[in-house]
Formats: sequence, C-alpha cells, structure tokens
Amino acid sequence: MMEQKPISQAIIKRLPRYYRYLGELIAQGVERISSNEFSKLMGVTASQIRQDLNNFGGFGQQGYGYNVKNLYMEIGKILGIDRVHNIVVIGAGNFGRALAGYSDFERRGFRIKALFDRDPKKVGTDINGIEVYPIDQVQDYIRKNNIEIVALTVPKDAAIALAQTLVGTGIKGIWNFAHTDLRVPKDIIVENVHLSESLMRLSYNIVHRDKVLK
Repeated sequence: MMEQKPISQAIIKRLPRYYRYLGELIAQGVERISSNEFSKLMGVTASQIRQDLNNFGGFGQQGYGYNVKNLYMEIGKILGIDRVHNIVVIGAGNFGRALAGYSDFERRGFRIKALFDRDPKKVGTDINGIEVYPIDQVQDYIRKNNIEIVALTVPKDAAIALAQTLVGTGIKGIWNFAHTDLRVPKDIIVENVHLSESLMRLSYNIVHRDKVLK
C-alpha cells in the first residue's frame, strides 16, 4: 500500500534492516514470524516493528504474524528495489573499484553501467566487466543511458564541482562518498556516506559505553 503520510527518516533507515533479516529468514526456510520473534532478531521492540509496518499497511495478521516471503517482497517494493536502478560511478580509484566489484548491488536491482575518471591510464580499462570512460563524457552518457543515480567517489573539491555539472542531466539521486555536503536542487536526492563521521560515532559509543548502554 502507498504511504498516506510523510514517513520519518528513522523508519526509512530501519526498512533495509527489516529487508535484510527477512532475506536471511527466507534462506533458513522460515515461512512466518511473529512481531515478538522478529523483535528478538532485530533488537527493536515488537511495538516499534508493528508501528513501522503500519505506516505502509501493516501486512500482519492477528494470531498469525507475518508471512516472511510476502513481507520481504512488500518491503522491497516500498524501498523501490523491485525494479532496476541504473548507476554510474565517478572516480575509478580504490573505492570506486570496490563498488564496481560488489556483486550484491546487481541482486538488489542496482546496476552499475559505467565508471568515469580523469586519469587517462584508467580510461578504457575494464573493472569487473564495467568500462571506465573519460570524465568529460559523463553528462552525455547519463542522458543517453537512463542513469538514475550517480555515485561520487572523488575528493571534496571535485565532488562539489561535479555535482553542479550533473544538474540538468536527469539524474534523480547522488550517492556521495566525498567528505562534503552537496548543494543541489531539491529534485535531486543526496545520500551522504561520510565514513569518518561513522568512525567518530563508533568512537563516541566506545568512549561513552556506560552512558550509551543505559
């Protein structure tokens, strides 16, 4: 079912975890699960699970719980991974190469079509079956190949400049690995992946473990 009201970012962040755990349950042959059983796996209260899923229609039955396969498919639809999303990666360095070599993206509907780089030594090479093109061809490639998402694995200054060149190409989202916040029109969604910030959060939780666990 379609959402009837705005969904909080906290709920959206939990959906991929639900999807992952449900996939593991399917692999184990589990056909149905109660919210209480699911809560023990997820580390989230049963009430929170029910509230989260009720935002999209609920999907459970009183006294029966959730059909694991059906719920997995429904959350996949909610996340939009029941269809293909074409991606290009800008930056064929170590991180860009790692993204190109991650096979699980394809299984989730995220298809990396091409990589782009400024280094002439990398242009024309092949990474996991994906060709590296010169950076000055990226706008034309996006327009001609129905590219929805651009992953930026370049330094900060380059990311800022590139983000502006991507405006108007028709992309819907930027997966930003550069250590900077990008300013683009509201119709382009930016998902920032700041690794150092994640590491600092981990550091905080280690240093303040007693407070965090209470």
